Order: sequence, then C-alpha cells, then structure tokens
Amino acid sequence: MKEDFLACLERIRPYARYTPIMESGQIENFLGNDLYFKCENFQRAGAFKMRGAANAILQLTEDQRAKGVITHSSGNFAQALALAAKYLGVKCYIVMPKDAPDVKRNAVMAYGGEIIDCIATLESRERICNQVIEDTGATFIHASNNIDVIMGQGTAAMELLEAYPDLDVIITPVGGGGLIAGTALAAKAFGKDTIEVIGGEPLEADDAYRSLMSGQIECNETTDTIADGLRTQLGDITFPIIKDHVSKIIRVRENEIISSMRLIWERMKIVVEPSSAVALAVLIKERPSFAGKKVGIILSGGNVDLNNLPFE
Repeated sequence: MKEDFLACLERIRPYARYTPIMESGQIENFLGNDLYFKCENFQRAGAFKMRGAANAILQLTEDQRAKGVITHSSGNFAQALALAAKYLGVKCYIVMPKDAPDVKRNAVMAYGGEIIDCIATLESRERICNQVIEDTGATFIHASNNIDVIMGQGTAAMELLEAYPDLDVIITPVGGGGLIAGTALAAKAFGKDTIEVIGGEPLEADDAYRSLMSGQIECNETTDTIADGLRTQLGDITFPIIKDHVSKIIRVRENEIISSMRLIWERMKIVVEPSSAVALAVLIKERPSFAGKKVGIILSGGNVDLNNLPFE
C-alpha cells in the first residue's frame, strides 16, 4: 500500500499542489491540542478533489482518454475533473443540475468542461450520464466511489503524515467517503500503529454515522445542511474501507459548523467552505476525548460564495 501511494503522489505531482500545513496558536490554546491543518482550500480548483480526479484520468488507457471522461456533480468534483482533464488534454463532460449555482457552472466552463443539464435528482443524473456514455464512449469517473479517486484523495493525508508522522488522530469531513477512505488507507500505510482516523458529519446528513452503526450502507433521510459538499452518501467501495479502518463518525449541528467556519476565518485568516469546518467542529464538540493528543485536520476545500456567508 505504501508503494501504491508513493507512485500515486508521483503521478499527480505535476497537476495537484502540495498544500501548506498550518498551525494556529490561538486555536491550540483554546482546545489544548497540538493541531496541524492540511489546507486543501489552497488546492487547484479549490478542493482536495483535484488529487483524485487527476489520478483517475492518469490511470486510463490512451484509448479511454481519447473518448473523454464524464461525471455527474454540481460541486467541487465537477470543477476538479474539468480542470484535470484540461491539463491532460482530455474531453470532459459534466452532467449538472439546471439549478446549480452560476459560480459552479461558470467554473466548470472556464476549465473547459462541457455541461449537460439535468434535473436535480439522482435518477436524472444517472440516466443522462448513461446516454452521454452511450453516445460518446466517455469513461465515467465517480466523485468518490472509485479506487483511483480514493488513492488520489489519500495523498493529502500522506503529505500530512510525512511532515508529522507521530499524529495521534486525523479528522476529515465525510460526504461520499472518498476523502476519509483515502485518509484511512494512508494512515495505515504511513501513520503509527495507534493512529485513529475520525470522520465528521452534519447531523442533517448523517448516513455515514448510521451506516457505521448498522454495518450496511444507509441513505440520507435529510440533506438540509449548510455543508453542501457532504450531502452525498457512501458507496460500495468507500464503505468497506471506512468500516474496517475508521474509528468513528461524530455528528455536529449546523450552528457548530458555522461557528467553526468563523473561528478558522478569525484566527487563521483563511476562508474554508462549511464542509471543511465540520472537521474542526468535531474536535471542539468532543474536546475531552482529544485531550493531549496531536491532531491533524484536513480542511477539504475553500469554494465558498462570499456573497452568501452564514455569518456577518
């Protein structure tokens, strides 16, 4: 596994940035932990998903690349796949809901992606995606439930552990599970034997928490959360990895997410999206259980609408 990650990182190095690892004395003093923030908000396309997108395309054959790639997404993976495809000279199709925010649609188009409209249901996304695949021969790349995507996402934790190999815990947000699954595999390969990987999830979209409790993939009963990047659910590739290698999922409330997002802005002077702030919200909520531990937090992205902040 270690060799696989090393090869993956070398493969994507020309396309995905090495993002900074930041510290905050004020937040550390407040919580009583040594904290290391892996700032994927500074990643190309504004989120960690550039890593997995690039790796997935690079693992395709020349014939597959010649026919293009496709995904259905209204968020960060749409932008990441479009940009990675642009760098690699590959045609990219994005099936996107008609009501997706203009800022996201504009970013995909700026990166050279071709948008095909759908309505905002999974059935519509999949049906239109399958039609484009039939018409073009493009290869479908799932935003999270793809082992090449998972390995790419795990390189963020790999870089964190190369710098701080004695971390006790790494906390990541959980949506479709690609980031936390990759993080868990990287922690197993590069972390110490006792390292824990913990996920953070909104209470309003807690399918991963319930899946870990029940031992089978559960669906979201609601997605009414400000953390829009975490409204997706686990897949049959991400879930078994999470079940085997993630210690637990901790749920946080909307006000806790917003408070953490604001704290990062105020104390670290950086902008992260609500989904990113979930990881710090977990640490704040469960302070006693992390007492004295060295904690890595993956700030997953910074694609936030500055005209629609959840605080003043």
